[in-house]
Amino acid sequence: MLDIAILEGIRTPFAKAYGPLASVPAQELGRIATTAVLERAGLRPNQVDQVIFGNVAMPPDAANIARVIALLSGIPRDRIAHSVQRNCASGMEAITTAAQLIQLGEARTVVAGGVESMSRIPLLYNREATNLYMRLGKAKNWRQRLGTLLQFRPRHFKPIIGVQLGLTDPVCGLIMGDTAELIARDFHLTRQEQDAFALESHRRAVDAQKRGVLAEEITPVPAEVASRAVTEDVGPRKDQTMEALARLKPFFQKDGTVTVGNSCSITDGAAAMIVMPGEAVRAEGRRPLGYLRAYAYAGCDPSRMGMGPVFATSKLLQKTGLSLGDIDLIEMNEAFAAVVLSNEKAFASQQFAREHLGRDTAIGEIDGSRLNVNGGAIALGHPVGATGTRLVLTLLKELRRRNLRRGLATLCVGGGQGAALLVETE
Repeated sequence: MLDIAILEGIRTPFAKAYGPLASVPAQELGRIATTAVLERAGLRPNQVDQVIFGNVAMPPDAANIARVIALLSGIPRDRIAHSVQRNCASGMEAITTAAQLIQLGEARTVVAGGVESMSRIPLLYNREATNLYMRLGKAKNWRQRLGTLLQFRPRHFKPIIGVQLGLTDPVCGLIMGDTAELIARDFHLTRQEQDAFALESHRRAVDAQKRGVLAEEITPVPAEVASRAVTEDVGPRKDQTMEALARLKPFFQKDGTVTVGNSCSITDGAAAMIVMPGEAVRAEGRRPLGYLRAYAYAGCDPSRMGMGPVFATSKLLQKTGLSLGDIDLIEMNEAFAAVVLSNEKAFASQQFAREHLGRDTAIGEIDGSRLNVNGGAIALGHPVGATGTRLVLTLLKELRRRNLRRGLATLCVGGGQGAALLVETE
């Protein structure tokens, strides 16, 4: 087992893309989370050795966004920073990369997190239009410029939607929602089952907001940098009903069951953690949020990328010698209701275990009362680079709150991967 302490963690509110955080660049969201986590941990910027941030759609104006966040946060220029990208697991990749650096003795105190501004993923031009713009830029006189301008046609002004392109797998050719439809059919999930799961996600998230539970992990985004002050997650719906969900049409396939109501929203947000050696934290007499004990990444069929959690969790449990019964709480990312429901069935299936996991027995049944107890991405949103960090933060907070010990944070990854992290509290 690893002895990697997660000293502190914090995140911004999550807001649906093109909403109140749309005007805030990703690097600014990352700065807000970084400065807040340093303050909460009682650390000065010059005590940080390295900064690692996960980010999927790297902003054109902030290459190596981790370095930009570090400098904006006042971390000295001689401290290094780098960005990581494992699609939806990027926020977890930042944490596990920090753990590796600590194990190697390359760093003692690391800020690790994730950030995404899905609102600001740019629109793109196709290759034909790009070539014309290049020719226009290279024109040496008015005749060349006019000749190039006359070659433009209406099709050249139709943009490629960057976020849609990014959510489409280039190998299997499916947008993520289509992969959710496939596993919904594989596991015979009904539309009603998926809508009921979505409704419960909203109910739990709204309840967690009312109890102030989610507020414990959030630092506000002030009005000076956003269209208005944002102090809590924007996504949870107090008035969500099965009737309202049932009225939504399938979004990805005409005869499908996946809708915008039983899927996560594209989202803006950031999260950050302080990662240190366990012995160093204990030597200082500090009580961390918890510890990273083990992790595993696994590959699976890209067309069924939503099954990533069952593959990664199986690998993690085999690696640690633990069973599902040793896990007190689980956070599984709700990319789609179909993802969580399919994984629940796969976890409990001996046939799936034998045919796909190389196991003689099923992983085990997931207790729904211990899964995503404060709601998940269907209600809160899924800023792809940040979600992995958010899952670990939410899990550790809830373990501490309930005086429980072990937790599993897991998610599916676009491209056909899964990630699973085992954490413990004292």
